[in-house]
Amino acid sequence: MIEIKKLTKIYDNKKVLNNINVDIKTGEIFTVMGPSGTGKSTFIKSIIRLIKPESGEIIIDGRDILKAKKQFEIQSIRRDFGYLFQDSALFDSLNVWENVAFGLKYLTDIKPDKYFDVAREKLELVGLKDIEYKKINELSGGMKKRVALARAIAHNPKYILYDEPTTGLDPISSEKIMNLISEMSEKLGVTSVVVTHDVKLAFTISTRIGMLFGGKFLDVNTPEGIKNSSIKEVKEFVETSFIEVNRGH
Repeated sequence: MIEIKKLTKIYDNKKVLNNINVDIKTGEIFTVMGPSGTGKSTFIKSIIRLIKPESGEIIIDGRDILKAKKQFEIQSIRRDFGYLFQDSALFDSLNVWENVAFGLKYLTDIKPDKYFDVAREKLELVGLKDIEYKKINELSGGMKKRVALARAIAHNPKYILYDEPTTGLDPISSEKIMNLISEMSEKLGVTSVVVTHDVKLAFTISTRIGMLFGGKFLDVNTPEGIKNSSIKEVKEFVETSFIEVNRGH
C-alpha cells in the first residue's frame, strides 16, 4: 500500500500540497479530483519522485521513497510503478512495439530477445492486435493512449499511475480507456491512482475519490459518499461537473 504523511510541496512560496495525509489501499482504484491548479498532477508526480516534495513521507510497501537518496534506490522503487502520461509521451522515432518495450531494459531482467513477445502480449491485453510495426503518427489519439498503457504495464508493475487518462479523447475512446483501467485493476491485481477532471470516469471506476482543493484533501470517500458530501466546495464542484457533463461539454 501507499501511505502519504504530511506531504508538502511549495512552488513560488505557495503550498501546492499542504500537509497531505492519505492511505491508498492495495488493489483499489483511488482517484484524485478537484479544480485546475489545485495540485493533482504534483500529487501523482510526487508519488514516483518525478517531483521532490519539501517535506513529508511517501511510504511504498514500508519504504519511504523520499528518504531514498541514491538514483539506484529511487530506480528500484520505480520498478513497482507504471505511469500513463497525460500526453502519452510516446517516441515518434520508434515503432509501436519498440515503444512498449522501451522500459524493459531499465526496469526488468528480461532478455532482449523476449522484448517483442512481451510487447505483443501487453498490446493484446489493451485490445490492440497486429499493430506492432506501425509508426506512432499512424495511430489515433485513443490508440496512442492504449499503446502508452501497454508500455506502462510491460514490466508488470504493482502500481499504475494515470495522469488525466481521457483528456483529449472522443467519448468512445474515453469509454475504452475507462473500461481498461478497471480491467487492468482486475486482471493484473494492481493498485491504481488516477488523476482526472472526468467525472464520469471517476464516479464509474473508483473505489474511493479524494477531493483536492487548495493543496488539501477536503474529502476522501466512496463515489456515493462524494456525491452526497456535505462539504460546500465538494458539493458545488460535483454539481457543476455533472451539469457540464449533461450539457455535453
